[in-house]
Amino acid sequence: MTEKMLKFVSLEKKMPTKRAADQRRTDFNEIYDEFDGDRATAQASRCSQCGIPYCQVHCPVQNNIPDWLMMTAAGRLEEAYEVSQATNNFPEICGRICPQDRLCEGSCVIEKGFESVTNGAVEKYITDTAWENGWVKPTVPAVELKQSVGIIGAGPGGLAAADELRKKGYQVHVYDRYDRVGGLMIYGIPGFKLEKDVVEKRAQLLRDSGVTFHLNFEVGRDATLGDLREKHDAVIIATGVYRSRDITLPGSDTEGIVPALEFLTASNRKGLGDDVPAFDDGTLNAKGKNVVVIGGGDTAMDCVRTAMRQGAKSVKCLYRRDRKNMPGSLREVTNAEEEGIEFVWLSAPKAFLGSERIRAVRAVRMHLGIADSTGRQVPVEIDGSEHDIPCDLAIKALGFDAEDIPTLFDEPGLEVSRWGTISVNFKTAMTSLEGVYAIGDIVRGASLVVWAIRDGRDASQSVHKFLTEKRQSEQAALAS
Repeated sequence: MTEKMLKFVSLEKKMPTKRAADQRRTDFNEIYDEFDGDRATAQASRCSQCGIPYCQVHCPVQNNIPDWLMMTAAGRLEEAYEVSQATNNFPEICGRICPQDRLCEGSCVIEKGFESVTNGAVEKYITDTAWENGWVKPTVPAVELKQSVGIIGAGPGGLAAADELRKKGYQVHVYDRYDRVGGLMIYGIPGFKLEKDVVEKRAQLLRDSGVTFHLNFEVGRDATLGDLREKHDAVIIATGVYRSRDITLPGSDTEGIVPALEFLTASNRKGLGDDVPAFDDGTLNAKGKNVVVIGGGDTAMDCVRTAMRQGAKSVKCLYRRDRKNMPGSLREVTNAEEEGIEFVWLSAPKAFLGSERIRAVRAVRMHLGIADSTGRQVPVEIDGSEHDIPCDLAIKALGFDAEDIPTLFDEPGLEVSRWGTISVNFKTAMTSLEGVYAIGDIVRGASLVVWAIRDGRDASQSVHKFLTEKRQSEQAALAS
């Protein structure tokens, strides 16, 4: 079916059908059904094909969104996929988990009375269709090069760099501390946002393309950064940030207070069929408990929605600002509210109560004062507003910082920024060590999957330039 464009004036925005809340909160399946072909082409036809595509401008990987929307509307799905994957190594993943309401869809020039185009849902539809029809093929480089690249970290940034460098013919080896490929896409993001077979299919495609994975391999334990530098012609550090930010309050050492990533990892491992003692004994399991999640980002949303699916008695999200100032996706907030999560806005923890195990969180109400240097209003406590919230499990979802990098990599020459992340030349992504690059969260701090993909793609270009010059220099030396 072929559709004309600019249909936004006559056709309402429609997302794929969302499963009923009382149904979806009982399992970890994705909450949206698949677009059918007619609806996907119809929704793609709503694009206004504007002269300056702000959706593309505000996409970290610069997806050519208007073109693949136009091709989808015309029924040219294989071409739409080719355009989509030309700028994004994992469009089926970004279509599912990107906060489109903050990025491409949030920048759509269509007046808000008509609502933006459903870019993410169409992107997912295009790529899922490509997989179903066998259009997604392993990479076959035009030439095989002897030079090799070692990549530390099998998350989105490392995998994007691996994909790009393999296309250029390099021998690519990816090292990761986990037993599966995907990093936080496997162990951090819940299945109701990203089903694991989606990531596993992409990992297998990279294997079929000639990328070699070394799993259960930890730099600092199984090899030093120096060892990898000797083994490979270039190295990319893409380890992400895993150290949870903490909160120091009275009672912080009480049993029943856990970091978000430990909670999410246990849940995801259980869903994958792993043996998880801390889940089975109830330490990292919300079943039958009053749960309080502290934080307001996307990780907090993952925690509250996971706790609900585990069978929690009640789930509350404690956030010190209001809904409008929530750093997480508002689409996720809406989904959480539909599923029965209660948001306690303008409220912050003051203490954890309980002698041996937590029984309540003492919270204080806040109001938003004057703006600070960032332009955000500063939360201020309201005197005498303390109140206790019953709690059997408190989850700290306050963000992530980099681990102690000099200790982690045992490399004194690797320079670190004042934020504890790896310092790089932002034009090339090269660190203070020649031939060693760093990308993603380990450089920019905790961020989005799509930004890690962008960093991986950019770094692959820098590595290619560096290795090409190195190869040409060696050839010239031999010739002379």
